[in-house]
Amino acid sequence: MSTPPGPVALLRRLVDADPGRPRITVYDDTDSPTRGERVELSARVLANWVAKAANLLQDELDAGRGTVVRLDLPPHWRTLYWALAAWSVGACVEVPAARGSGTDPEDAGTPADVVVTDDPAAAEAAEEGVLVTLAALARSAPGPVPHGVIDEAKEVATHGDVFTAWEEPEDDDPALRADGSTTSTTDLVPAAEPGRVHTATTDTAAFLRTALAAWAADGSVVLTRGEPDAEVLARRLASEGVTREA
Repeated sequence: MSTPPGPVALLRRLVDADPGRPRITVYDDTDSPTRGERVELSARVLANWVAKAANLLQDELDAGRGTVVRLDLPPHWRTLYWALAAWSVGACVEVPAARGSGTDPEDAGTPADVVVTDDPAAAEAAEEGVLVTLAALARSAPGPVPHGVIDEAKEVATHGDVFTAWEEPEDDDPALRADGSTTSTTDLVPAAEPGRVHTATTDTAAFLRTALAAWAADGSVVLTRGEPDAEVLARRLASEGVTREA
């Protein structure tokens, strides 16, 4: 068997194969201002977001190989493009235990150079902070942005739709720190698991792995955030053509 592609090569393969096909669909049933949102991204649109976020990381924060990007976000479509953006510049994504499981990597390795978060306090405390607003149509953060913190909703759209890394990531570069362990770029994409996959996980690292495994098999992901009524969920999954649960 051939070696599975890293996440950057995998995204390129999805764009080349079928740029308009939905790859991530998110339903928001959380008790929050984003409740009721349904957002669907094709490979092309996802790649566009990835390029913009990668350009922000590289041009404004000098992120590249050796950089640790702490991804303090819940499972979400924005989480996917920030993870892929970090991998595009060659950085290692770190998922804290509060959004995953196991040992908090902040206590088990090099501190993060960049923190991408929806928590203003966490962004302010970081060496380099990026404040993410989860709402789909947000054009700026809904509240005050701490001094020195990048307002993602306002800034990411100003960056280019095409990204070229200063230095391409290597196969043995650390790519994901979660659950008390580190995974390299070449080992990051799990075994392919085909189908239209549904997940309601609150574990960000597990969500990233589920998406990569589905995409490796040319599949797609439906994410439920929150706890919808059981009948509503059943109708939704049927209408989305979900073939299995993750």
